[in-house]
Amino acid sequence: MNNKNNSHSISLFVNNKPGVLIRIALVFARRGYNIDSLVVSPSRDQHFSRMSITASGKAKILEQIIKQLNKLVDVLHATDHTGEIVVEKELALIKVECSIEQRTEILQISEHFKCQTVDISGNTLMLQVTGNSDKLDALHTIMAKYKILEMVRTGKIIMARGDAST
Repeated sequence: MNNKNNSHSISLFVNNKPGVLIRIALVFARRGYNIDSLVVSPSRDQHFSRMSITASGKAKILEQIIKQLNKLVDVLHATDHTGEIVVEKELALIKVECSIEQRTEILQISEHFKCQTVDISGNTLMLQVTGNSDKLDALHTIMAKYKILEMVRTGKIIMARGDAST
C-alpha cells in the first residue's frame, strides 16, 4: 500500500462492554485519522460485538492504528480489509420531494437502482437502497435534481468472502 490518502475498510471484533467504542475512537483521534463511518453490531455471542469502520488517510498511519487497536485489551482482533476481496454493503434512506407529475420518473429511476419505496405521501417519496458506496453515491447524484429533503446512510458493513473470517 502507498502513502496516498484513500479510504480504508477496517473490521474489529471486540468485547461488548461500555467504554470500548471511546477507546477505539481515541486511537484514531490521537493519530489525526478521521472515521468516515462506523457500524457496531452484535455478534453470535452476546459478549462480543463486530465493528466496521471506514476511514480516510495515509496507509502508514493506518498500519500504526491497527497495531495499537490490536494491543487494546477489549479488541480481540482488528483487520484492515483494504484491497481484499470482501463483501461491503451500505443502506440508505432517501426522502425526495416528489410531485404527482414527477412520481413515475422518480419510481423508474428507483427501479433501476433496485430501491424499495418505504413511504409515500402527497409530495414526498422515501426510498430504501442497499449496495456499495458508489451505487449509493450515484443515486444521490441523480436524485439531487428532485430535491433531496433528507438522507441517512448506515456506513459500510464488511464481511470476508468464502471461508475467511472477518
